Amino acid sequence: MSARRQRLIALLKERSLLQGEFVLSSGRRSSCYVDCRRTTMHAEGLALIGALGLEALRRVGWQPQAVGGMTLGADPVAYAIAAASHADPPLVHGFTVRKDPKVHGAGRRVEGCFEPGARVVVVEDVLTTGNSSLEAARAIGEAGGSVLGVLAVVDRGEGGREAIEGAGLALHALVALPELV
Repeated sequence: MSARRQRLIALLKERSLLQGEFVLSSGRRSSCYVDCRRTTMHAEGLALIGALGLEALRRVGWQPQAVGGMTLGADPVAYAIAAASHADPPLVHGFTVRKDPKVHGAGRRVEGCFEPGARVVVVEDVLTTGNSSLEAARAIGEAGGSVLGVLAVVDRGEGGREAIEGAGLALHALVALPELV
């Protein structure tokens, strides 16, 4: 395991892992909650996720033009990877997917560095059911993009992988929940 990955796991444990009784966005109950934004929006977390995310994209052979997913969880992950690619080209740009199309201006649901025909990877902070990633993939497809796969920071191991793979997409996660608990 690389030193960067070890440090990401330590940072997630320190900043993001909460123990108790929680209701997840999926409606499921859990004795632990990963508040990934406490790491993905942290200066060191951004640097680690950017480098590890970019490395993972290249290792699995994905060559996206851009990365992004459902706002808010995916935003810092996408921007971290985009920033890391500036120091280690080729460039990978960032975008975000709105929950609903914008009602003014251009009326876009997919915003940022995204153009129809773009090859993209959907990113996610915490993967549970996969619904958020699949919704982002649908919006990207409707906007004319081609989804190469899904990259998550943390996979809770609660069916998200199966849902994503069942939809014909590959998944790669930087960390699995058992590594944190």
